[in-house]
Amino acid sequence: MNGARLNGVMNKNRGINRLTVGILIAFALRVGLAWAAPAKPNVLFIVVDDLRPTLGCYGDPVADSPAIDRLARQGTTFLRAYCQQAVCCPSRLSVITGLRPDTIQVWDLKSHFRQAVPDAVSLPQYFKHHGYETRSIGKILHGNGPPSKDPPSWSAAPLYDVALDAPLRYATPENLAGEGLKRDSHESAPVDDEAYVDGKVCQAARAELERLAQGTAPFFLAVGFRKPHLPFNAPETYWKRYRADEIPPLRLGGQPTGAPEWATRSWRELEGYRDIPKTGPISSEKASRLRHGYYACVSYVDALVGRLIDRLEALSLRENTVICLWSDHGFHLGEQGLWAKANNYELSTRVPLILSVPQHPVPGATSSALVELVDLFPTLVEVCGLPALEPLEGISLKPLLAEPGRAWKRVAFRQYPRAYHGHRHKGAGDVMGNAIRTERYRYVEWRDRHNGALLSRELYDHRQDPWEMTNVVGEGARTEIVQTMQRALNAGWRAALPEASRGQ
Repeated sequence: MNGARLNGVMNKNRGINRLTVGILIAFALRVGLAWAAPAKPNVLFIVVDDLRPTLGCYGDPVADSPAIDRLARQGTTFLRAYCQQAVCCPSRLSVITGLRPDTIQVWDLKSHFRQAVPDAVSLPQYFKHHGYETRSIGKILHGNGPPSKDPPSWSAAPLYDVALDAPLRYATPENLAGEGLKRDSHESAPVDDEAYVDGKVCQAARAELERLAQGTAPFFLAVGFRKPHLPFNAPETYWKRYRADEIPPLRLGGQPTGAPEWATRSWRELEGYRDIPKTGPISSEKASRLRHGYYACVSYVDALVGRLIDRLEALSLRENTVICLWSDHGFHLGEQGLWAKANNYELSTRVPLILSVPQHPVPGATSSALVELVDLFPTLVEVCGLPALEPLEGISLKPLLAEPGRAWKRVAFRQYPRAYHGHRHKGAGDVMGNAIRTERYRYVEWRDRHNGALLSRELYDHRQDPWEMTNVVGEGARTEIVQTMQRALNAGWRAALPEASRGQ
C-alpha cells in the first residue's frame, strides 16, 4: 500500500481513531518494505579438494554420487569449468579474491594474497560488509601455514581450517602407529563417517546451520571437504560401493608424445607416501587400488554434502539459499603418466562447478560455456543482489543460469610455474607455462620468467585427441592455428569475454 492510497483511506474514513490509523500506517510500511527489500539469500559455499568431474551428473558411468547429482538437478551444472592454477593455494586464493594468480602474486603453497594486495576485499569479507554473518568450517583457503588464515574474512574463528593431526587423517591402528604426515596412501577402515576430519566438518557445519537459522542476519557459510585429496582414506562402507573390477582401468598411461619436460614433470605428491615407490613406476595393482580409493572418497564426500543439504532443507532454509559447489582443481589418476595435479592438462585443470539459486530459472540445466573459477566472486555478488565490486578479474555467470547455451567466453586461461631444477617451485618459479583452452584446443607456452624467452610450446586438438596424448604444435598444417592461439593468449582474458562484457 503506497502513501497516496493510505491518505485516501484516511480522508475517506475521518471517523477512524488515531490508533487505527497508526496500525494502518505501520502495516503499509511493512508491506512496502517487504516488496522493496526482500530478504537477502544465504550462501552455502562448498569446496571439495582435488575433485575432478568423477560424478554421475558429469557422465561418469561408475561414480556413485546421488547427493551431488540431486543438487545438479536443482541448479546449473557447468561442464567446462576451469581453475586458474592446478594446485590448492593459488586456486583457492584466486577464487576468494576474484583476482588471477599473477595479480595476487600467489603461485605456490606458502604465499598469502595480502602480501601483494593487502587491501584486497575477499569474497566472504565483502558479504560480511553487507550484513552477512560469515563462517568457515574445513579447508577453505589453504590447509596450513599463513595462507590458511584471513581474519578479516570471517565473523568468527574458523573451525578445522588446519587439520594435520594423524587421528584426523587416519583411522586404522597400523596407520595411527606410524610417523609423519604421510603414512599409507589409502585406507579402508571399519569406522563411522565422523572418524575422519571431513565427517567432523560436516557435523560442525550442520550444527552451525542450526545456530544460523535462529539468527536474523543472512549467512555466508563456507564448508571445505578435504577428500578426495590424498591419502585416499574413507570408511569401508564407501569402498564397498564399488567392486574392484568395475573401477575404470588406467588407459593411456604413457606420457604425451612430443610434450616438453616442463609439462609432464611430477609434483611428487603421491611419491611421499610410505607405500609408494620414491622413483619408478607404480604397479598396476597399486594403481587399481588407488583409483578404487579415489572413487570411495568421492562417494564419502557426496554423502556428507547430502547431509549438509538435508539439514538446510529441514531448517526451511533451502528456498532462500544459494548453493555453490566447486573443486579447487582436478586430479590425474595415472593418465598421461601423471598422478595428482600441478600441471596444465585437462584432467588437472577442469573442475566440477554446480550453482543453484532460489527460484532457479532452468533447474537441471547444463552449460558447455567456457567458465573459470575466478568468475565465482562476481557471480555470487550478483545473484545475491549486492552491489558489484570493482575491479575483479572474472565475470558473473548469472546470464548462463537463464540461458545456458548463450555465447560466452572464447578462451579460458590458466598457468603453472616450474623451477629450473627439482619438482616443486617457489614463488613464480623460473619458467611459467601459460595456457589457454578454447572449444577445440589447448595451447601452452613455456617461457623463461627472467628474460621472457620462449622455451617450448604445446598444442592439443581435443576433437582428434581428447586425452591430450599428442603435441601437434610442430605440424606444418597447424601453423595458422598456432598463430591464432598465440594471439589469443597474448591478448589476455579481457579480450576473450563475451561482447556484452567487454570493457568491464
